[in-house]
Amino acid sequence: MTVSTPTSLTPTRTPPAPPAPQLILATDLDGTFLAGDPAARHRLYRLVDQHPGIRLIFITGRGLEAVMPLLSDPAIPRPDYVVCDVGATVVDGHTLQPLQPLQSMIDAHWPGEQVVAAAMRPFTALQRQDVPQERRCSYFCDPDTLAPLRSQIQAAAQALGCDVLYSADRYLDILPPDTDKGRTLAALARLLELPRDRILVAGDTLNDLSMYTSGFRGVCVGDSEPALTAATADLKHTFHAQAPGCGGILEAIEQFGLLADDDPFLRPPPQARAAGGGLGIG
Repeated sequence: MTVSTPTSLTPTRTPPAPPAPQLILATDLDGTFLAGDPAARHRLYRLVDQHPGIRLIFITGRGLEAVMPLLSDPAIPRPDYVVCDVGATVVDGHTLQPLQPLQSMIDAHWPGEQVVAAAMRPFTALQRQDVPQERRCSYFCDPDTLAPLRSQIQAAAQALGCDVLYSADRYLDILPPDTDKGRTLAALARLLELPRDRILVAGDTLNDLSMYTSGFRGVCVGDSEPALTAATADLKHTFHAQAPGCGGILEAIEQFGLLADDDPFLRPPPQARAAGGGLGIG
């Protein structure tokens, strides 16, 4: 007689879902996350790196190639996601693989660098930026030079189905349609089901404006471009910090109450307390 071994009736337990993040910091790099005095940068980097409830998104005008050195810098926290090229490139911060289907949706509406560059070639006053760039064509142009050409450039870009973005009185970007930092961040939040009320955006120039007008809580760090400060003056969810760079982000975390006052990760490490150096917000 064959004796069968009874199978276990113990149900397989589904691991609990990870807790929702307390803070999702979506930050510009130059002039923002990479700026501020050394003490402020150290405080913020340590907080982001060690706090289990914080997620980090780089959202920058740089191309991915120009972001890569930061990802291997041990002093800078590794982002969970990277949004490059003013919103036109989206990758996983750990694998650097395109985030789908979001990236494919952006790609589908980009006519190609050569097509866009050819359309801009008649505007000889534009100086092409010699930096890595994907799904965008970027130029230098001062305001006085741009003023008489702006409507023509706009028309040439629109004929290709592209948008034009000008910031810091210097940078002119031709982008895929309906693509900017704010709209790409909003799409990323929907895709990943991120809680919008825990997202804090941070920037310092006019190419960051779309992040604030997309309805996220935001901080314009100290020393921001005056045009950005003026454009966000009446946005009730935007905080204008005094400190530049990382110091301004720390001000905003406190202002919006995104972390509890007694959060242990806001306390300085024991060696700093012993030396009398505070690393908490304040």
